[in-house]
Amino acid sequence: MKKPKVDNLLINSNNNWFWSAPALNNQSFYDDEKVSFLNQDGLIKNSFDWNSPHYSKLWLYNLHYFDDLNSESYAEREIIHCRFIDRWIAENPPCQGNGWEPYPISLRLVNWVKWFSRKDNVDSKYLNSIAMQADALTQQVEYHILGNHLFANAKALVFVGAYLQGKDAKRFLDLGLKILDREIPEQFLDDGAHFELSPMYHEILLWDLLELIDLADISQNPSLLERNAEWRNVAEKALTWLQSMLHLDGEITFFNDAAIGIAAKPQQIFDYAKQLGLSCYGDESILISNKSSGYSRVNTGVYRLFFDHANVGPDYLPGHAHADSLSFEMSAGVQRVFVNSGTSLYGVSPERLRQRETAAHNTVVVNGQSSSEVWSGFRVARRAYATLLKSDETDGVVTLSASHDGYKRLKPKIVHKRTITSNAEHFILLDELSQPTDASFHLHIHPDVLVINVEEQKLMLQLPCLTLVQFECECPLILEESTWHPEFGVSFPNKKIIVPFNTGRLSTKITILKDKS
Repeated sequence: MKKPKVDNLLINSNNNWFWSAPALNNQSFYDDEKVSFLNQDGLIKNSFDWNSPHYSKLWLYNLHYFDDLNSESYAEREIIHCRFIDRWIAENPPCQGNGWEPYPISLRLVNWVKWFSRKDNVDSKYLNSIAMQADALTQQVEYHILGNHLFANAKALVFVGAYLQGKDAKRFLDLGLKILDREIPEQFLDDGAHFELSPMYHEILLWDLLELIDLADISQNPSLLERNAEWRNVAEKALTWLQSMLHLDGEITFFNDAAIGIAAKPQQIFDYAKQLGLSCYGDESILISNKSSGYSRVNTGVYRLFFDHANVGPDYLPGHAHADSLSFEMSAGVQRVFVNSGTSLYGVSPERLRQRETAAHNTVVVNGQSSSEVWSGFRVARRAYATLLKSDETDGVVTLSASHDGYKRLKPKIVHKRTITSNAEHFILLDELSQPTDASFHLHIHPDVLVINVEEQKLMLQLPCLTLVQFECECPLILEESTWHPEFGVSFPNKKIIVPFNTGRLSTKITILKDKS
């Protein structure tokens, strides 16, 4: 990358608008040195600490995002923010360190533009820094990574181009819009889902789209306004998809890379959308099947069940995929009962790999192998392709059936088919393998749910609300210790059911019995 260069004489801010949308980030700057990201505190005392190997790459990225500038209580830390911005400029020379990589540049630029747009007067050194960072971004747009990274690059260039004035500003805006014109139709599927098939990244990209719509409204930039109607149409479908993927506790399901606390909360997203005049009404049907993305929801009024019959994501971009084919999650009322294990970290550690493997999800492991070959931190080799075979609701009885071919790479070649038959108070899982072989069904219990009685082929679960859930299977079960990860940097002990079987067929019945109160 060449040292960024802009025409300083042409850099001015656009004083015709200021950012007034919700500021919802969690506080992360606490004084002139103390910061906290991903549930880990740190001290930034000198230029070395901005890139200290003491912290993970993701933690350092968060440091360079400057999310605190748009946190709920940002106005209370005006002086701290000014000092951190000055320090960043002084201690992070161009093209050196994590802060000059394209993804942190992208998130920081959006935060800086929002923050500076609220000021009556902005010193030229800050405007020049924004322009230099944007120029550096144009030299390393993440075409090689694509997906949410490329979208973030484009959003940042659009924000800078709408905020600054001059020749360079138009260059940034035009490039950002060129990317978005291609990526929005590519990244949002027909049913509204973001194509990486992670509910967490769906929230992030939907929020990005809402902010672009808001930017068009408040800036009245002609280039943005001419795209606004199409952006709104895409956003409304994305809002509908998000509604269909929420437990009744109001938070997302854990399919692929997913955790709470990274993106805005779903209700905050819906509230923002309504402020922008977008429709976002939830569908309370007994059965919803999102066929483009590959997720179905059963909503009986007693329990809510989510079934994953999706592929790992785009073939060219499986980095946030888990080997979770045909897994499910279930909640009774607002209490989650059966949960996929979640995501607490990135990187290439054994724990990162474990959280992505099939055994960390509520589905079937064959011959000790995962349904898709996940490896490194964000890689997938041979992967499962899933097919939805049936999706039907008749008189309150739902039948969902799907298969995947991820185990055809094994000897013998195995196809896994799962059929879920559901009524108001129970559901039956029928797992069928195309040939008998060693297999095991893994099922993870939420930490707040107590195992109160265990028999050879049956156990009873008690929810905090005193509702009982009975688990029955055809083979002897094993109860083990495991962990659940609802947030980055967070691990809770929980229980895990394992049901080994070698007949090629396993039937499991799960019944919500009663409220003991």
